[in-house]
Amino acid sequence: MTNPLFYAKILLFGEYGIIEDSQGLTLPYSFYKGTLKFSSLDSEFERKSNEHLKKYADYLENLSLPDTFEINVSKFKEEISSGLFFDSNIPQGYGVGSSGALVAAIFERYSISKHEPENISKDELKNLRYVFGLMESYFHGKSSGIDPLICYMNLPILIESRESVDKVAIPASEAGKGAIFLIDSGMTGETGPMVQIFFEKMKTEGFRKTLKEEFIRYNNACIDSFLKKDMNPFFRNLKKLSHWAYEHFRPMIPESIFKVWKTGLDSNAYYLKLCGSGGGGYILGFTKDYEKAEKMLDGFNKEVIYRF
Repeated sequence: MTNPLFYAKILLFGEYGIIEDSQGLTLPYSFYKGTLKFSSLDSEFERKSNEHLKKYADYLENLSLPDTFEINVSKFKEEISSGLFFDSNIPQGYGVGSSGALVAAIFERYSISKHEPENISKDELKNLRYVFGLMESYFHGKSSGIDPLICYMNLPILIESRESVDKVAIPASEAGKGAIFLIDSGMTGETGPMVQIFFEKMKTEGFRKTLKEEFIRYNNACIDSFLKKDMNPFFRNLKKLSHWAYEHFRPMIPESIFKVWKTGLDSNAYYLKLCGSGGGGYILGFTKDYEKAEKMLDGFNKEVIYRF
């Protein structure tokens, strides 16, 4: 059986803000990927994956999905008992969409009505996001559906608002001094508890106000200037966004990253932001001079995802 590969995703902008109607920009990341396979389940990894799929199939059996997005759960269960597992190198708890890729793979193989990603309209994207949100809620308690949507479409997606998403073209990566990169915090993070902290903060009027008036403004301005490849306003707003997160998202910033986050802000050599919910996993870095930033971040594992 050769099933398609589903890539990881990176939420470049919009972490937490998309819950409150900010824009978001998210990209597929082909360094990590997963696919459904059959085996005799000899390894512990394969057995564990197969067990997880069994539990997930029970969840899907009780899930009410719109008619055109129904899943053939009996076929899914049949194939699980024949040794189905999800072969993936996407790290869990790193904010790069491990559960999103799994949901996308299952939907692609078992949805009763077939959907062609390249022909999906903006309205269908909205419906698909809703369905994926229901399917992924099993893993996080509540899901926006964005992660599986990216993994399924394998295209950059612009989240325009809580209700609206669309496919978007991003400027081509090209050889240059600047880079967007990932930093490994060295620890895994759990989405659920981090989202809980955010909702607790949202009960405070002062936090709600600054999120709306500052975070969302800087976030949306970053997306706008990045898509136009207008790098001066991009970095100006990025610094404000990074500083805002340093002040207001402290519980979500892994301890190992805290000091270098501040160094970036003080030196203007690079700026850091959360990659997804934070609490561990990857942190995103942005710099006009990667060579310089790399030296300053010596000791951390880094992966360049985009050059300019």
